[in-house]
Amino acid sequence: MVRLFITFKKMNTSFKLLLVFPSFFIGTILFAQKRITEGTISYDIKVNTGNSNPSLADMFDGATSVVYLKGYQSRFEMVSSLGVQSTIIDSKTGNVKVLKEYGEQKYMITMTAENWKNANKKYEGITFNYLDEYKDIAGYKCQKAIGKLADGTVLNVFFTKDLVADHRDFEYAFKSLPGLAMEYETTIGSLKVTYSVVKVNFNIIPFSKFELPKTGFRVMSYEESKELGSNN
Repeated sequence: MVRLFITFKKMNTSFKLLLVFPSFFIGTILFAQKRITEGTISYDIKVNTGNSNPSLADMFDGATSVVYLKGYQSRFEMVSSLGVQSTIIDSKTGNVKVLKEYGEQKYMITMTAENWKNANKKYEGITFNYLDEYKDIAGYKCQKAIGKLADGTVLNVFFTKDLVADHRDFEYAFKSLPGLAMEYETTIGSLKVTYSVVKVNFNIIPFSKFELPKTGFRVMSYEESKELGSNN
């Protein structure tokens, strides 16, 4: 009986340790990944110079992009010689507003959550293959992954496990990655471009950054914007 009691006591102690240590390791992993609830992510944009339309590529030469994050709101803003395009996302409602400012032409496109999903439908079901290839981007260790879309298109991306945004609709294609996409390929019209993070700031963003202009913009629905695009 004594032996049985000692054995049970040892097992009980071991069981408690099993409960404690996994919790400790999980907590350590979660603590190591810093969440971005507010701040900015700044990108450089490089255009593939091998494009068949070099004049169009020149228009994006020196273009930059910044993501502003504040709680459930995000604003993805790209500035080029063509003008400014901003995508403002409310993750609480799922509603999206796209502001296009090209000279005197100013448009505000209103989108529902379903519209936003439809606009990004090519990324649905994307799968990633993780490679044993790493590099430093903006001071963060980043791992390479190759994403494959349902239509067979391949996307190269480097991401860091050290950072993750609370709401990830601004990086729709990469929101299933276990961290923040720091360098990736995408297309703008017929151009293939590469976005690379140059700086991450955990600064305070004013609410005014997410306010919509009350005048000066032609407001249209997502459906109307698609019709306009097909006529150009």
